[in-house]
Amino acid sequence: MIAVIKQSATKDQLDGLVDWIEGRGFKTNVSQGDNETIVGIIGDTTQIDPFLLESMDIVERVQRVTEPFKKANRKFHPEDTVVDCGHGVSIGGGSFQVIAGPCSVEGENLLRIARAVKAAGATMLRGGAYKPRTSPYSYQGMGPHGLDLLMEAGGELDMPVVTEVMDPRDVALFVDKGVDVMQIGARNSQNFALLREVGKTRVPVLLKRGFAMTIDELLMAAEYVMSEGNPNVILCERGIRTFETRTRNTFDVNAIPVLHHLSHLPVVGDPSHATGYTRYVRPIAYAACAAGADGLEIEVHDRPSEAWSDGAQALTPAQFADAMRRLALIREAACAETE
Repeated sequence: MIAVIKQSATKDQLDGLVDWIEGRGFKTNVSQGDNETIVGIIGDTTQIDPFLLESMDIVERVQRVTEPFKKANRKFHPEDTVVDCGHGVSIGGGSFQVIAGPCSVEGENLLRIARAVKAAGATMLRGGAYKPRTSPYSYQGMGPHGLDLLMEAGGELDMPVVTEVMDPRDVALFVDKGVDVMQIGARNSQNFALLREVGKTRVPVLLKRGFAMTIDELLMAAEYVMSEGNPNVILCERGIRTFETRTRNTFDVNAIPVLHHLSHLPVVGDPSHATGYTRYVRPIAYAACAAGADGLEIEVHDRPSEAWSDGAQALTPAQFADAMRRLALIREAACAETE
């Protein structure tokens, strides 16, 4: 349930209403936008008489919300959320950021790749220090040393670092290392213990959609993070598993406008994991951009044939630079059409 507050309401009146609601055992979520203030009421709202709420002087109207995700719901928070990722980089609210780098941190080549993607226009650096792999015999990542290399590269180039955390026990390590954005991968997108643990931090979370996850399930995963007090969630469409086998996954471009309609959280696209093949990454990146994505996450490697993981889907620095040039043109055309 949400209560839309009259513009004439004072802060004291608003605080009084919140106290009244919370005194009856409910949680509240107050969203103050440019044009209106909304009080979200979370709990078994069948116990609240909407007519009683509407009779209060400061309440404009009351509306029931049927969706189970509340904090991630645009009805509770009409204004777009803007997530501060550090180093002066924010995502959401009209900005467009590109996260780029190798699938896995491999060593000294990380800095070389990071310099190349930044020169091409990337604003955030990605790389895996911990790697969730289908086979236990595949490369699993460098671990803490990989985190150190990432943070050194991010610090030198003044770029926020995005890297995946897989275990709730490692969250404190990521926070101590100063990781700017913690990524939750597709395999862990319903690891509720991990979602709650990152939710206890204020570190931004890049939450990927699971292999067979519906849009509502993705939003409920975001709700787990937000319910613990961390509002800094970025949603990521990275393709879902369908009957099609010609690509690694099927990129659900529909999800981008649907998520923007349902939620105030920023949405990025991952064309690398969606397609699994270098030849398809750029066209899907362009489609995601045209569909209104707030950003992209793209894998880049200077020698894809020698990459320790996922080389088949990595762009070379030259291919990435070409993609960035074309993305700028698409962004210019898309923004001009909406103005």
